[in-house]
Amino acid sequence: MSGVLAGARLRHLRDDRGLSQAEMARRLDVSPSYLNQLEHNRRPLTVPVLLRLAEAFGVDATFFSAQDGSRLIAELRDALADEAVALDVSAAQMAELVDDHPEFARALIDLRRRYRDTVAKTSALIGGQGLPGADEALLAMPHEQVRDFFYDRQNYIDPLDRAAEALAQELELVSSSDLRLALARRLRDQHDVRVVSHGPEAADGELRSYDPAARVLRLSAQLRHGQQAFQLATQLAFLEHDALLEQIADSGSFASAETRALARIGLAHYYAGALLMPYAHFLASAEELHYDIERLADQFDVGFEVICHRLSTLQRPGLRGVPFSFVRVDRAGNISKRQSATGFHFSRGGGSCPLWNVYEAFTTPGQILTQVAQMPDGRSYFWIARTVGRKRSGYGQPAKTFALGLGCELRHAHRLVYSRGLDLKDPALATPIGMGCKTCERLNCPQRAFPAVSQHLRVDPDRTSFTPYPVLEEGAGPRPSAALPT
Repeated sequence: MSGVLAGARLRHLRDDRGLSQAEMARRLDVSPSYLNQLEHNRRPLTVPVLLRLAEAFGVDATFFSAQDGSRLIAELRDALADEAVALDVSAAQMAELVDDHPEFARALIDLRRRYRDTVAKTSALIGGQGLPGADEALLAMPHEQVRDFFYDRQNYIDPLDRAAEALAQELELVSSSDLRLALARRLRDQHDVRVVSHGPEAADGELRSYDPAARVLRLSAQLRHGQQAFQLATQLAFLEHDALLEQIADSGSFASAETRALARIGLAHYYAGALLMPYAHFLASAEELHYDIERLADQFDVGFEVICHRLSTLQRPGLRGVPFSFVRVDRAGNISKRQSATGFHFSRGGGSCPLWNVYEAFTTPGQILTQVAQMPDGRSYFWIARTVGRKRSGYGQPAKTFALGLGCELRHAHRLVYSRGLDLKDPALATPIGMGCKTCERLNCPQRAFPAVSQHLRVDPDRTSFTPYPVLEEGAGPRPSAALPT
């Protein structure tokens, strides 16, 4: 701890307590000049001072430990690269802002998000007539706002997770051979709810239907055992923790009732996953099996995607698993799920990187692909990707296929079964990818789909390059032959 520079956090602590430098220095038994040096990172925080801080202000070492702001930096870079902003800010300047004033960085990101939402809504009203950002109308949709809600909380909701784990222990679900029976008994005994099964003809595509007046829960006969248990757990969330769901949804400050209702459903689904896969037991199993998703799916009787989603939530303080990012995409590149507990950031502009293995997964359905991916900031991640498919029963019924990606920082990859046999230290193993073409800094990428918004294009009829969208070299002006007629 003696080498930690924690000036910003020390300054924030003093501001929160409403103290002057002189008053705080007196309480810590140090000189005001020494405290000033600590706050401006000219001196490291020593163990004796840390102990006095703990005694005087009730904070522990984790408050001052080095914090990973990589995800916040990535989001800030994405926001400042927006066409409407396009500020040329260096990586060092962004890192300094995030380290010293993280609340300002978050405010900038939030302002950019609100701006994009406003543009999208305005564009929809007038038919998208040339407004910048009109191609991102999805940002104004309630589902996307709910994804942001979970993303901002790193996909971990502590009170719901603990409530689900407590019920799992009470019902002894960890050792139960049939989760469905245990959950159905709970619904019957505690809530007088009867569970019945209906065929596909009862309702078109309806998997779960609850009649509160008759207190009857109907489940589709198409659901497998694990899927039935998930739907039963979802209904328990609404019946036993409605007030908690309301409270957590209120913290999202959603503008519309529709978005808030969607958030409640998402929270109920989170509870269901935590009930079927109780935190401590699931984490222990994941570590024991080296995060083998298919073996975990067999053990907990759920699908591949459900396991991936649960693995991305293992961020309980003091009992963390591998911090994963999780993404689900379709063949057209649309991201329908995105969660991240790492520094990896999903771009909001310009789509995703076509060199990312999550898109290659569509070429080998059902097979698990691995990739070491290096971002422009030098950080490397280990990704696994696989397709999953869903289909209604019966010949000729429509199906849907997604590709799932689950990734972690490369330093955690040795804990995963999927890294066996790979030389993770070999730099040649890494594939250079970016957050999205419009914000990517890799100007020589031959796969680029859009020009970088922060660069000036080199428009020259006398030159052709293999790399699309060549840019002007720094300090160079356009060649005379590139002039366009007026």
